Amino acid sequence: MENVIKKRTKKPAPSIIAAMEKIPNKGAGYDIKHQLFRSGTSVGANYRAACIARSKADFISKLGIA
Repeated sequence: MENVIKKRTKKPAPSIIAAMEKIPNKGAGYDIKHQLFRSGTSVGANYRAACIARSKADFISKLGIA
């Protein structure tokens, strides 16, 4: 089950990065582009952080963020 979740949380990142490259890098596009990158890749990063939690309570807390 863990591997399935890990794959599903990583899957959208390449698509998001590819879409980001089409957004112009000036004006409002710059801000949108960087916010899209941070929010689009954070799910996978937060899930991986939860996987290395020190306790069950820590895991639950970090998974809630993801």
